[in-house]
Amino acid sequence: MAVDYTVIVVYLAGMLAMGWWGMRRARSKSDFLVAGRRLGPVMYSGTMAAIVLGGASTIGGVGLGYQYGLSGAWMVFTIGLGLLALSVFFSARIARLKVYTVSEMLDLRYGGRAGVISGVVMWAYTLMLAVTSTIAYATIFDVLFDMNRTLAIVLGGSIVVAYSTLGGMWSITLTDMVQFVVKTIGVLLLLLPIAVVKAGGFGEMKAKLPTGYFDPLGIGGETIFTYVLIYTFGMLIGQDIWQRVFTAGSDKTARWGGTVAGTYCLVYAVAGAVIGTAAKVLYPNLGSPDDAFATIVKDELPIGVRGLVLAAALAAVMSTSSGALIACATVANNDIWSRLRGAAKDRDDEGGHDEVRGNRVFILVMGVGVIVTAIALNNVVEALTVAYNLLVGGLLVPILGGLLWKRGTAQGALASVIVGGLAVVGLMATYGILANEPVYYGLLLSLATYVTVSLATPPTDAAVLAAWRDRLAGRGTPERASEPVGAHQ
Repeated sequence: MAVDYTVIVVYLAGMLAMGWWGMRRARSKSDFLVAGRRLGPVMYSGTMAAIVLGGASTIGGVGLGYQYGLSGAWMVFTIGLGLLALSVFFSARIARLKVYTVSEMLDLRYGGRAGVISGVVMWAYTLMLAVTSTIAYATIFDVLFDMNRTLAIVLGGSIVVAYSTLGGMWSITLTDMVQFVVKTIGVLLLLLPIAVVKAGGFGEMKAKLPTGYFDPLGIGGETIFTYVLIYTFGMLIGQDIWQRVFTAGSDKTARWGGTVAGTYCLVYAVAGAVIGTAAKVLYPNLGSPDDAFATIVKDELPIGVRGLVLAAALAAVMSTSSGALIACATVANNDIWSRLRGAAKDRDDEGGHDEVRGNRVFILVMGVGVIVTAIALNNVVEALTVAYNLLVGGLLVPILGGLLWKRGTAQGALASVIVGGLAVVGLMATYGILANEPVYYGLLLSLATYVTVSLATPPTDAAVLAAWRDRLAGRGTPERASEPVGAHQ
């Protein structure tokens, strides 16, 4: 294992080094939170793919393949579909807004009255996303070093907190690019073909497994519909995803770079399902489907390759964890703390180091909170389900309504957030956290409330809508983006 250990240690040291390098570039709030809004298409595509494909997509995706066969690809596939929809239909408009958070977008659209409550909902979502990603370190470090769960969470979490705190989005962007390359080599180019060969090829796999393992809809129509509702729509509105859109250097980068990343996700989804199906042939009686990834890596890969593939799993977890952490800190600082203390929302972005220092402190504080919560929490699936149910049930309607329906009002948006959020929480208490009904009914109630209250209240002020249209068109924005980084790559 010495070679495998060396690969992992070099990888982790490289993450910290990039955090230090990113610190030298983060001179303004824009640099620190959205990488100066100047990423070119290559870096944008790589970092966007890295953040959406986390531990759940890698370890969980292989586990679903082990359990259901090729139809286990649907969870990650719907993530890719959501990213494609965001990139094609909304990303250019979102990038032109030149804001930092989803709640700032709601304030612009509705006239400044939707921010705090929507910020609290988004903060809860990003916190739980960061926590569930951090818990995954325990699985990986247990395979690597037979490490205690708490120590593994502290070690993995501390590295992410360190490079995120040092350089903000610049550090995260650089580390995500490395993580994207490592994941591509480790999972797609090494683990996928080796797993298929070890299982005897597709012919042998079909001979040894039930035919249902090769049915593309075998996982069930209701499950696929729920994945679309939660993950596809969740991709459209999550702060962690929007914050990456804000880093794009141009409309074209946001649209086409995101389309490339979304297509990559579709390929990754199928790869994970195929690896899981091969693992079912090799190890038909594993205790848990989520053990499939670690088992096939540990037992079937040669020395050195094994370390690289485990580094790929670590990369998947770290990219999602760091993206969720900076999103959580950005929402906590900009949407909740700044409003509660009455600070002006639009400060001089180039005014320097106080803004950077303040956001750096928030990342550190939120990071410590994430590590502590991850140690205390056991059920990852339940935490992630609560996060996505709140996000989709509470915020999907007012966000998409604001982008698509000019008759929507601030009162309608606020009522929609409150009713949808409370309905989801109440229904989870009634039906159970993992039930499908809470997000179904919560979303319908949110939509009905938004439309009814919006039509019953006066239309949004014409001046607010005019300012909104100007921002969507890229006019009257508070910042001017410089030349995209990597634009000529």
